[in-house]
This record gives sequence, C-alpha cells and structure tokens, in this order.
Amino acid sequence: MAHLVAVLALEGAIAFELGIPARIFGNAKDDAGRPLYQVATCTLDGGPVATSADFRIAVDHGPELLERADTVVLPASHDSDPDLADAPFTPELAAALRRIRPGTRLMSICTGSFLLAAAGLLDGRPATTHWRYTELFARTFPKVLLDPDVLYTDDGDILTSGGVAAGVDLCLHVVRRDHGSAVANAVARNCLVPPWRDGGQKQYVEAPSPVTSGGAGTGTAAVRAWALEHLEEPLPLRRLADRAGMSVRTFTRRFREETGASPGQWITTQRTERARQLLERTDLTIDQVARRSGFGTGTSLRLQLRGRLDVAPSAYRRTFRTSA
Repeated sequence: MAHLVAVLALEGAIAFELGIPARIFGNAKDDAGRPLYQVATCTLDGGPVATSADFRIAVDHGPELLERADTVVLPASHDSDPDLADAPFTPELAAALRRIRPGTRLMSICTGSFLLAAAGLLDGRPATTHWRYTELFARTFPKVLLDPDVLYTDDGDILTSGGVAAGVDLCLHVVRRDHGSAVANAVARNCLVPPWRDGGQKQYVEAPSPVTSGGAGTGTAAVRAWALEHLEEPLPLRRLADRAGMSVRTFTRRFREETGASPGQWITTQRTERARQLLERTDLTIDQVARRSGFGTGTSLRLQLRGRLDVAPSAYRRTFRTSA
C-alpha cells in the first residue's frame, strides 16, 4: 500500500506551498509505474478554506485523515509578521494534531514550522523557517534549536524547511531518503527542478541575475556542464577559470552569483550525487565508485558520505540499491 501523505490546509493557506507535496510525492513511482505515495489534503473541519490568493479550496477530508497518515505536512498558512508571533494555533488545530499517531513523520514548509513549535513538538530539536521570520521565531520559541540559514532540517521523524521553493527541496529529500536518488531524480526531472540542493545550503543568496549577453566569459553555465562530464578528473579552480576565459577571482565571484555556492562546494556536491547514483545502480566496488565520481580513493568517499549523509558507502548501497 502506498505511503499516505496528509497535507493540512488551514485558513489563509499559501497556494504554492500547499501544492508542493502533491506535486513532488505524487510524481514518485516505482519501476513498474506504481505510485509510491498517496497524497490527500484535509482541513480542520472538512470544509473549504480561503487561500492567501483570490480563491478558496474545497477538500474531501477532515481531520480524521490525520489518524491514518504516515506523513503529515503543514504548509505555510499566512504571510504577515504580526500574525506569525501568535501563529494560528487554535484549540481546533491542537485537537487535530492530537489525532496523529505516535511515530508519524511530521513536515513543515515555510512558516508551518511556527505551528509545530507552538505545539511544543520542536522543543530541543533542530528546525528552520523562512529567513525573513527567523528572528521572530527565535524570540517566540527559544527552546527550539533554530538554524536560520539552512534550506531544511531533518531530525528523523520531524523535518522543517525554509520558505517557498525550499519546500520542494525538502520533499525531494524525503523521496530520496525513502526510495533513493533514482526515484528522486526522476521526480525532479518531471517537475523541471534541480534534483538536489543540500539542506545545509544557505536559504537566501542576494544575487544579481547572471549576464547572458555578450561574448565569452559572461557566465559559468557552460563550464558547469563541462565539469559534470569530467567529475572523475582533477578540477582545480584555475582549470575551470581558464576554460571560462576568466580570472580566478572573476570566475569565483560569477560562479557564486549564479549558483549560490563556491566552485569547490558545487563540485563536491555533484561528485557526491554521482557517487550515490553509482552506489545505487552499479556493482562497482567502493574504490571504483570513488574514482569515477572524482573522490579518488574509497577513504575520501567514506569521509564525504559520512560528513554529508552520516552513512558509510556500503550502508548507503544496502539501503538504496535499485535494480539495474
């Protein structure tokens, strides 16, 4: 039976965040094309609710859906500073949350984390929220281990994300955690979004639009595409800058403007993703995976996976092995 994801829509729901779980989880399928998740939306009384836009939504479920859910998602429900300090944690919402079975996975998108915090579910646990409201969150919920910069946090059975598109990253992360990179990447391709942004990546990068007109040296996209085809080779910064026709300083600045990461960080992320795919889809030895993904040695690969995923390559393969 497919894993049931219940999305709780509250009055004033922000439509974009509300639709993320259905879009991401609803596109996850196994090798036979069968859905891996069933996504259903509920409200506190089963009736329609207004969104933050100029329309209302009608749902087929009331809070009783939460009793059957394997995962419950709380999207953002409003977008104004004064209201967030109190967060709409009503007796009706408290009663609905009490319906959730122990052990059910809880997720929040954007300011939905205010609701989890108001319920006391985040006390002593890591969490994040939209960067615009992190100071307010910290003042309101001092017992929560707030990380104001990251895209999302994963504390096992409770996960939180930053604002808007970070909810996409969180849902893809959960699909990857549940079913491996191959399934998550297929979902990302279908939805035309990046397959993976590390949860530790900063939420908000104040970056100008990259220059796309003019001659050579106006962007780093071509170099990034080339690097993806040569991850197994040494990729020192000077080599990348020379290929882009830029000085190292200009290339580094332009690269960060366009990706939100340094060249070294970006390459390590891509090599990690390549290693994950090879571990899932091939019978290559750990040392062979390390060489083909650009980490060189099995020891280096083990250090990277331990640091980023807190798992050894062999354990990752056992968990996420897919048929070739």
